[in-house]
Amino acid sequence: MLQTIDAINKLPRDGGLVSDGLVFRYDVERTPDGLKGTEGTFNACTFWLVETLTRASKDDPQRLQDARSLLEQTLGYANHLGLYGEQISAQGHALGNFPQALTHLALISAAFDLDRY
Repeated sequence: MLQTIDAINKLPRDGGLVSDGLVFRYDVERTPDGLKGTEGTFNACTFWLVETLTRASKDDPQRLQDARSLLEQTLGYANHLGLYGEQISAQGHALGNFPQALTHLALISAAFDLDRY
């Protein structure tokens, strides 16, 4: 699991899925989906990374701080009502389905898990 976290946390140009702390669901350069438009980072994936970093902190305490920092960063992308879209554009705007229930469930799960540590 720790090696998977480390692999995901690399930049896309290095084979990873994280850009500016946020997680893509896949690398569109290597896996074209055939859809028009730009793929943003996928909010649920970012919150899942927060949860995974939290759980991984059992063996590596620094990962807990990484989880907290990532959660705080991602909370800043909510709109004025605290709602999230499916994705975040490179400019920080909501993309895709809005509001996105999966994203909010992932947020709740990540925050709950983080609060327990």
